[in-house]
Amino acid sequence: MEHTPVISYGEIVWDQFPDKKVLGGAPLNVAYHLYAQKWPAGMISRIGNDSYGAEALERIERLGIPLDGIQKDAELSTGLVLVSFAANNEPSYEIVQPSAWDNIRESEVPETITHAPFHLVFGTLAQRNGVSRRTLQLLLSRAQQKFYDVNLRPPFDLPELVESSLHAADVVKMTREELGQLNDWFLQSQETEDAVARTLIRMFGIAVIAVTDGDKGASIYDSERAFHHPGFPVAQADPVGSGDAFFSALIIGYLTGVPLQECLIRANRLGAFVASQSGATPEYPKDPRQLGLMGID
Repeated sequence: MEHTPVISYGEIVWDQFPDKKVLGGAPLNVAYHLYAQKWPAGMISRIGNDSYGAEALERIERLGIPLDGIQKDAELSTGLVLVSFAANNEPSYEIVQPSAWDNIRESEVPETITHAPFHLVFGTLAQRNGVSRRTLQLLLSRAQQKFYDVNLRPPFDLPELVESSLHAADVVKMTREELGQLNDWFLQSQETEDAVARTLIRMFGIAVIAVTDGDKGASIYDSERAFHHPGFPVAQADPVGSGDAFFSALIIGYLTGVPLQECLIRANRLGAFVASQSGATPEYPKDPRQLGLMGID
């Protein structure tokens, strides 16, 4: 059975730690996890014509993600996030700007993507610049199902960008902290988190909202129902990328009509698996069904 491809849109970045650099960006991580679960996936982004960009392409090709939607910029550099640590080991992030992914151009998006059916994954950060924001609007106008990861990164988290994204989305993922921020911006409600999530669904015409809470699990909502899951206990090696893995399993479950509660279980299971591994894009078992993830052929 053929499945409609899911295209991830947005930033490709190198996270530069004091002692190493790691390829990342939430859209890229989601694309990898979709691909690793045998779902057709692609990426639309932009890198610089520099050594970071060349290495990124090599890594992405090794992950198995098609390269045709990744543009090259002759002037702007490949995305970079500088990670530093305070005395209490609390990390801080400097997202360098401008970066190549701020300049994703509509004219360079392949027609093989825009002239065929596709679903779209997008976030907030890649909308910080008008060029990439306009290209996203084109893709949103043509996509079938739209999946939005709120993924707030101050100071690039303007409420008006989040508001328009919520209106565009069918399925939304956010953290518990982000749910609180959205409540402060749009509702200022004193109700329970469950009530806030349902109000956002009605207010923005969203089909499903998922709210993650780290190792405490996650919740999922539609207009009438709420399901909660405490998560799967694992020996945590590295939480980076676990939320992106969670989202990929939720997307596949939603697109294949898996019941909402089962979607939540599968998403939590994959998030826990990635948290137990090193890095945001760990190797999967040869058959992903060994993780109890999929209901696809």
